[in-house]
Amino acid sequence: MTDALISDEPASFDVTDSTLVYDGAVWDVRRDTVAYGDGSMVREYIDHTGAVAVYAEDDEGRVLVIQQYRHPVHLRDWELPAGLLDISGEDELVAAQRELAEEADVEADDWEPLVRYNTSAGGSNEFIQIYRARGVRATASAFDRSDEEADIVKRWVPRSEIVAGILEGRLRNSALIVAALAVDAASRR
Repeated sequence: MTDALISDEPASFDVTDSTLVYDGAVWDVRRDTVAYGDGSMVREYIDHTGAVAVYAEDDEGRVLVIQQYRHPVHLRDWELPAGLLDISGEDELVAAQRELAEEADVEADDWEPLVRYNTSAGGSNEFIQIYRARGVRATASAFDRSDEEADIVKRWVPRSEIVAGILEGRLRNSALIVAALAVDAASRR
């Protein structure tokens, strides 16, 4: 007898009450009462639109990372170009292509889904779809950025340097970690 491959299982329980606790500019906080077992439980979580990120590689195998200020963690962290799924009905791939152009002035010919993950299953319904983009080049014109995007720093970095930075604790952005380690693991197969 062989064990089945490990896999997350869809599960849904009756929500007997759902209240919008906080209506935010970027995401909301929701409180649900859920029928579970012989009783019920209350869970509060961030109700998020979802996001996309882009692991873009040039012909030399370097990865495009950007540095920008992230207020909740008080860091100018290195991360992948990424953004919210905040345009109603926008396809995830189209959103990823838009974000790569808006944040890094780059476009790509070849796109493939790399990995999809939940950022914090106990506290948020946010999923991030990361795409791998190759055949990259500069866009015809630069995007006009504002707020924390106005002073984005862009750098092409060898994957080995990113993996070393992750393992040494110098790089802590979750999408960058998940994508870089996924590509690194796939390259070893």
